[in-house]
Amino acid sequence: MTLADQIVRNIVTRVIKSQDYRIEIVNLINAEFLQFVVDFFKKIVAAKLNSEDITIDWYKKAFMNENLSAADIAINAGLNKKTINNMYGSATRTIVIEAANEHFESLYNNIQTLVEIEKEIELALTVKLKSVSVELNVSESLIVINTLAVKRSQLRGGLWSATGKSVEKYLMLVLCKLYQIDKKYYDAENFVKDKTKKVDREIDFYLVNNGKKYLCEVKLMGKGNPESADAIFARKSDLFVADTLSQQNKNQADELKVSWIAFSHKLHLA
Repeated sequence: MTLADQIVRNIVTRVIKSQDYRIEIVNLINAEFLQFVVDFFKKIVAAKLNSEDITIDWYKKAFMNENLSAADIAINAGLNKKTINNMYGSATRTIVIEAANEHFESLYNNIQTLVEIEKEIELALTVKLKSVSVELNVSESLIVINTLAVKRSQLRGGLWSATGKSVEKYLMLVLCKLYQIDKKYYDAENFVKDKTKKVDREIDFYLVNNGKKYLCEVKLMGKGNPESADAIFARKSDLFVADTLSQQNKNQADELKVSWIAFSHKLHLA
């Protein structure tokens, strides 16, 4: 079982028990981010030691090298591909590299201006690998800190979304098992795309009865994003499964004849 599989299993277990599942995703974010930090600092030591220049060029040559992946170049420049796509309407490799280089120059100039203004700032990162150590000046340190912040943000957004999608199918399968629903009454294999809809989108799960498929939507949403429920109702789902539903969400579901399950509430069928 992979780490991702274990996280999905833990989340499903927690949701079924009406326990908060978010700590599992936070732990995954922490684990991946800390591993990135360690690997990043190892690369910094190697790049700094191999550099003949005392300028910031060592960072650009090592961490914005066009041999790297577009995603890595963007992160190392203090951006991510999703932001670039939103800014330029595309995230092709050429655009990513151009945007990353442009942003890095802007970032570095801003840092230099800040350092000139805040002359009393004394900041230096010392990275030691076994018996070898390198020191980063204030400008280099701020660039590295910014890169780590961007990576943390990218991991946070990506893992919350990806983990939620990974959990949905297995959560529904567990519910079917718990309620002893015969396999002929649910479709867990042919639900990926709904070809009968004008918009080709992923479907979470189908319950089946007398040849009719009932669309099930799963949203592990908290109290802070009730708009997710509005999207479910707009798609005319038959069953809405959620971690948390407000009373307004429940009333709206009842009015629209949408059956719902909220794990902080007993099973309710409209």
